[in-house]
Amino acid sequence: MRQHLTAILWDAAPVILPATHVTAFIILVLALLFLTAVAAGAEVAFFTLNTKDVNYLKTKEQPGSRQVVQLLEKPDLLLSTLRASKYTLAIAVIITANYMTHIFLPPKENPIISFVVIFIGITFLLLLFGEILPKVYARENNVRLSLFSAPIVKVLFSIFRPAAIMLTDSTDYIDRKKARKKLMEMDSTEFEEAVELSMGHTATKEEVDIFKGIMKFGSITVKQIMHPRMDVNAIRESWGFPKVRDKMLAAGYSRMPVYKTNIDEIVGMVHTKDFLPYSEIDEFDWHSLIRPAYFVHQHKLIEDLLHEFQQKRIHFAVVVDEFGGTSGIVTLEDIMEEIIGDIRDEFDEDDLNFRKIDDNNYIFEGKMLINDMCRAMGLPFETFDEVRGESDSLAGLVLEISGKFPTVNERISYGDFDFTILSIEKLRIGSIKVERAV
Repeated sequence: MRQHLTAILWDAAPVILPATHVTAFIILVLALLFLTAVAAGAEVAFFTLNTKDVNYLKTKEQPGSRQVVQLLEKPDLLLSTLRASKYTLAIAVIITANYMTHIFLPPKENPIISFVVIFIGITFLLLLFGEILPKVYARENNVRLSLFSAPIVKVLFSIFRPAAIMLTDSTDYIDRKKARKKLMEMDSTEFEEAVELSMGHTATKEEVDIFKGIMKFGSITVKQIMHPRMDVNAIRESWGFPKVRDKMLAAGYSRMPVYKTNIDEIVGMVHTKDFLPYSEIDEFDWHSLIRPAYFVHQHKLIEDLLHEFQQKRIHFAVVVDEFGGTSGIVTLEDIMEEIIGDIRDEFDEDDLNFRKIDDNNYIFEGKMLINDMCRAMGLPFETFDEVRGESDSLAGLVLEISGKFPTVNERISYGDFDFTILSIEKLRIGSIKVERAV
């Protein structure tokens, strides 16, 4: 057997390559092609396993079964790993095969043959043995191939994990941006129609409303659902016990904030149940019952606040603005109402801050939130976005439209809507009649 092979480089100069080197190159190409095929087949095999297949693998004691189950615990990372390794190995096959082809078939000497081998031959082999055949086999033998490839995939997972993490984080970020942009481009009417179509005709109105609340949940801020400072019932730190007790009984709330000299100086909060053992006592230093208050910014998303409430096991927070002043308060009940609708209890007042005259005429309290008004009238939430500015209440909306403080019976128009001021209480708009043009 000849010990050396003669090759020709680009400049036609002869190069003597040992036979062992040629054999090593061939083995390297075949090994890379095999690993590419494993990665391509594993991608299909792992992600076509159904629940029954996974449960079957969980009952097996062999190492491959445990490895398959462990890898499937992080599907996004697994998919990124398999794709990153597959493309990297395919590139390695092309580079290695291209190098060998240039040695044995220099372009200057055999331009046509070299082109056919490099661009057609290598591509065909890579597609056939590194992509098509492995995936066809994997679809018919997903469990078997998963068990066979699990140890190899485990090694690839360790090698390509950093790249896979970067790829997963990047795609997740892009997906979130696209989803947020798409959701912002969809108006409320289109959104609600899409929800109703997706849920079908078998769902009840309550189920549809809950689903809509869940889908919109991630874009709602604390400021949109809080009780504004004008409606906050609070206790002054300097008050005596009898006055505090009477205030809490009259208000009917389970928790109330405590302030020092004004509502912007919240020092804590008290819980009604803490006062029960002392309900028959006339004098008691109630300051020992003050609990720390939890403060949140008014622009925090209620989705994040709900997680914080769950982690800290609290139900009440004081909302502050960018200057540190008190904007209002928000409770766990307020958050839950955005999903399941109004929660009524024995302490809630019967009136809902509005009265419906007919489908196009309503009377609202000025403090009612714009979103609640839109919900009551069946309007898209963005109906008044162009003129509402930073306002969240109906009274604030009227002030934004008017540009001045209105008088009683003054009529203010915007688009198809007319707002008539029915009452003003201490420089605060009380009730407003809203008329929608037919």
